[in-house]
Amino acid sequence: MSFIRTFHGDIDPDKLGFTYSHEHIVCRPPYWVEQQADDLLLDDKEKSKLDVLDFKNLGGQAIVDATAIDYGRDVQAVKKIAEETGVTLIGTAGFNKSFLWNAAIPDHLKNVTGDYSTYYKWINDKSINELTEFVVREIEEGLECTNIPGGQVKFGTGYNRITPLEEKTLRAVARAHHETKAPMHSHTEAGTMALEQIEILKSEGINLEYMSFGHMDRNPDPFYHEKVAKTGAFLSFDGISKIKYAPESTRIHCILELVNKGYEDQILVSGDTARKSYYKHYDYGLGLENILGKWVPRFIEEADQNGFDGKKLVDKFFVQNPKRCFTFKK
Repeated sequence: MSFIRTFHGDIDPDKLGFTYSHEHIVCRPPYWVEQQADDLLLDDKEKSKLDVLDFKNLGGQAIVDATAIDYGRDVQAVKKIAEETGVTLIGTAGFNKSFLWNAAIPDHLKNVTGDYSTYYKWINDKSINELTEFVVREIEEGLECTNIPGGQVKFGTGYNRITPLEEKTLRAVARAHHETKAPMHSHTEAGTMALEQIEILKSEGINLEYMSFGHMDRNPDPFYHEKVAKTGAFLSFDGISKIKYAPESTRIHCILELVNKGYEDQILVSGDTARKSYYKHYDYGLGLENILGKWVPRFIEEADQNGFDGKKLVDKFFVQNPKRCFTFKK
């Protein structure tokens, strides 16, 4: 039996449709709250909803909300956005990266994590198996003790390093995958450490075809991308619209390099739109409409100029590949 697990239960993978594979919809990351970094707080459900509607009005059908517990997700608000817009939303169990764990755990999560002061202490004190049980509950029972199930499991590592606690959560998430068959996603800081993550995942017996590695376009290295792709994993080019990191020509070049090498079935595309200044209805940014409205036409034109079928590739990246990537296979 194959299905995709959404905020409203399980659906047939064929019903997923045009999908952004890595976004953040409503969240107040505790670390950034403490730093008073307002730009990183997506804290207005109605403004987020307007951007989701822009996406829908251009033909978008589904969004993966990659916000884990340590990044301040608001599962009830996101569920309401799904209900009010008709856009399919997929939630995320698991963890992000270690520097976020110095933040205090909000009071409303003490019933989930126990009476711990910080994420660091909670993760440090718990065994791998106890963390695994937590992630399994979020997939099978619901995120944060709600009845809203997670649709993927996530772990993360920092820039050019994997700390002991990051390895601990990686192993916990891998074991939760074995128990639930949930799709797996990785945060790679600036696109680094994917190959090192792969070695740990292999030691846990993970079939890499269940994995998607995030932020691959933050490390625009075609040789590196091919090494990851050879494992069978998905590569998420989820920094679209962020010109401060690289021009779109660089991202498109890396994507077409992978296509040329035969890996078109392993590419995902999204925006990781996690700042007010990226959102149209918070702070006049390009918004969730930009990829569908402007990047996709530009990609099709550039792909066609290089001898590829741009429309076919767009269908792969936003429809066919997400349908396979986010499917539970039991």
